[in-house]
Amino acid sequence: MQGSNVRELTTMSMCLALCCVTAYISFPLPFTPGMVTALTFALSLTAYILNPKQTFAVILSYILLGAAGLPVLGGGQSLSRLIGPAGGFYFAWLVAYPILSAVKGSSPNFKRYLLANVLTAVPITYSGGLISMILVLDVNLWQAATMAIFPFIPGDLLKAAAASIVGVRLQKFIGRREL
Repeated sequence: MQGSNVRELTTMSMCLALCCVTAYISFPLPFTPGMVTALTFALSLTAYILNPKQTFAVILSYILLGAAGLPVLGGGQSLSRLIGPAGGFYFAWLVAYPILSAVKGSSPNFKRYLLANVLTAVPITYSGGLISMILVLDVNLWQAATMAIFPFIPGDLLKAAAASIVGVRLQKFIGRREL
């Protein structure tokens, strides 16, 4: 039993580290305060290999590290990122990716992983970004959508597909090691 807890904590720690590292793989777009980042790939992967509670704990830990001032949020920024126009994305992740983890199914499957991601995590994430941009920037729904949703759709679909491929392979690998 104790070995299982150590393995779970180690996996969670590796997911947290992956989130921190992939946040640095990002670039700004000139027409939106949001950033294109590899972090959503890492969050998807986290949801695929952890259960919903563990996924929530990893994302909450990540956000708390940023809130504490560590430069782990989008492009190495900290607290200002959470309270700015793109802050809603971060808080939406606390809902989106545990739900993805819950609906991914019990056996690794690329199509199911991808479909679950595109139908749950992506829209919930966009909703958070949309709300924060409307509130912080005082813009209308269409203006917010052009900053929080439309520019990110192609990249998010590609990242969801890539994470689904890697997630299936990791799940199969992890499943073999636990036997």
